[in-house]
Amino acid sequence: MYLRSGFGLRAVRAWLPDATVSARDAIGQGHISEQDLANTAVIRVPVARDVAAPEMAVRAARAALYAAGWDGSRLGFSAHAWIHHQGHDFWSPAHYIADQLGARRSVPLGIQVMCNGGGVALEAACARLLADSTTGAALVTTADCFRDEGFDRWSGDYGVFYGDGATAMLLHERDDAVDELTLLGLASGAVSAAEGLHRGRDPFTPASRWLSERVDVRRTKKAFMEDVGTAGFFRDVHATLRRIIADCLADSGLTSDDPRLRLIALPRVGLKVRQETYHPAVENATTAKIVDLGAETGHLGAGDMGANLAAIVEQDLLAPGEFALVIGAGGGFSFSCAAVGRPAA
Repeated sequence: MYLRSGFGLRAVRAWLPDATVSARDAIGQGHISEQDLANTAVIRVPVARDVAAPEMAVRAARAALYAAGWDGSRLGFSAHAWIHHQGHDFWSPAHYIADQLGARRSVPLGIQVMCNGGGVALEAACARLLADSTTGAALVTTADCFRDEGFDRWSGDYGVFYGDGATAMLLHERDDAVDELTLLGLASGAVSAAEGLHRGRDPFTPASRWLSERVDVRRTKKAFMEDVGTAGFFRDVHATLRRIIADCLADSGLTSDDPRLRLIALPRVGLKVRQETYHPAVENATTAKIVDLGAETGHLGAGDMGANLAAIVEQDLLAPGEFALVIGAGGGFSFSCAAVGRPAA
């Protein structure tokens, strides 16, 4: 997506619960093995005890609005992305978030494309800003909770530990004097032939969690790998990742060997998954350093891209005038690549 001169990320924030559970404790409780820990290299994950996912999104959004010195009335568009239960069965969390923020002018949009929801929501916000100059400002939020009643955060999936958290990103016309980051380019792609990894041999059911009390990602992935294999999956994923990285760089006016391109942030999945799924595609795509920012959060559902952008700001990972690529990914499969820079002003 060509963003002309780019959009300003006025403020980017992640909201994580104070409570955490360590992977060592999970081993002691019999949830995972030493090998599981070695495969993920995640130290701990945040765990929400008494707050629902949309409430976390509101907290993240309020933190971003406060940092920007804005209120909800400034927002002409808002998008909320998630992958797991949002607290009610038949309901729009996107509208709840907009209402809680006083975003009366905002047109809320719910995005459910699995774990790349944050990247797709960011793309939707940019499209709205490009198409309608009266939008003014846009908000992107993500939030997910993986409570034991419906999801085994430790062993419900292969090579991924799931953490609870929310993110918020505020976009507007670029203003290098105040923006935390500049969004220069955004590219997306899909490998839809791999949707079966999250369907497996399961029949279509009349209601959620019909086949098991908790979401069982291992069941569907195991069936897909037995029936289809993974060679074609990795081939297509690697090709798609290389393409969106090249497209994003071109749209941003950057080259793969630009010395100002400092890092590539990968999704917050486990070490083995990163090494098999992402490293073969990104290692030679640029000269930037590949970084993992999720060792103390695990996978945040739809929020990995937003959390990585927030970490770039909070951890001061870019000097003024430097750039980063942030990769988003989700089952289905879809992938996004965002090019951001720290304003030189």
